[in-house]
Amino acid sequence: MTHTSHTIVLGAGLMGRLMALELLHRGHQVDLYDAKGSDASGAAALVAAAMLAPMAESAITEMGVVQMGRHGLQRWPELIAQLPEHVFFQQKGTLIVWHGADAHEAQRFHQLMDQTHDKEPALEKAQVLDAWQIEALEPTLAHRFQRGLFLPSEGQLDNQQLLGALGAELHRYEARGSLTLHWHQARSMDDFEIAASTSGSRVQLFDCRGLGAKAQWSALRGVRGEVIRIHAPGVELSRPTRLIHPRYPLYIAPKENDLYVIGATEIEVEDSSEASVRSTLELLSAAYSLHPGFAEGRIVQMNTQNRPTLTDNLPCIDLSTPQVMKINGLYRHGFLIAPAMLDCALEWLDAQTTHLAQSFGLKVVQ
Repeated sequence: MTHTSHTIVLGAGLMGRLMALELLHRGHQVDLYDAKGSDASGAAALVAAAMLAPMAESAITEMGVVQMGRHGLQRWPELIAQLPEHVFFQQKGTLIVWHGADAHEAQRFHQLMDQTHDKEPALEKAQVLDAWQIEALEPTLAHRFQRGLFLPSEGQLDNQQLLGALGAELHRYEARGSLTLHWHQARSMDDFEIAASTSGSRVQLFDCRGLGAKAQWSALRGVRGEVIRIHAPGVELSRPTRLIHPRYPLYIAPKENDLYVIGATEIEVEDSSEASVRSTLELLSAAYSLHPGFAEGRIVQMNTQNRPTLTDNLPCIDLSTPQVMKINGLYRHGFLIAPAMLDCALEWLDAQTTHLAQSFGLKVVQ
């Protein structure tokens, strides 16, 4: 048992890194523990396209996630601006296209987004595009699709650049003496004796471990995701593009230097072994059907990871343990909703309540 008056953060994935840095900005002395190393190799956030697409996601998730995503679109530029290292961030919209055989599925997808707009008119409405308008947005797709949809305010960032920049900033705080980093040291809440506090509401430990907290949070499960990074100079897409598919909406997110992140899979199994042949063939063949230039690309990375998911597929902040805040269940929406989760947590720290969480319908257990 470790007795400490420092603030403790468990887990150095996306949520843990954001939380630790905000606590440091507020003058806290922080100890950060992670089961893996500084490269975030154990984090679900390492395997992601980091698309910030709340309206496109509205076809397959709840309104609260959509609203948190809108909040995140506004907050990410502010959070990135605090980092001294470059992080690719783009807000050029999301393009949605489909082949003729999938027109019925595309119509259903469009109807679901329209229903979201009807519930919340402040959300942007998808623009319907013809072949010429698609070509004007993405000349490389000329003559390939007859119809499309466009969501102009959506965005994306580079998840690997962001995790690296957050890690570099943490190391700078460590050099100043206000942070102690404990890499390759798996810890749980039970490993710490929380110091008595004059204020019963003072949080001293933040559990952001994702699936690492499963032993203490039995409702957690892992949902497998598979992502491929390809270097394809001949494609020249300028914005994230979703290809409507009979089984899933496949996404292709262009990053800097002709890199493309391709993904879609959500497999209800907690397995982080190598990518399956089936998923790889489906992802690559779908990408090729979007643009034949992918055939000449080079596979840079093929990654798998389990996303921490609660029974309702929605995130949660749990305050039921005195002086402990547990943040978990970000599922496949980590980059979309992490800023909103962070701001809800910070608001509770300031006021022991969070109107922001209430506005999102975010579950806060007390």
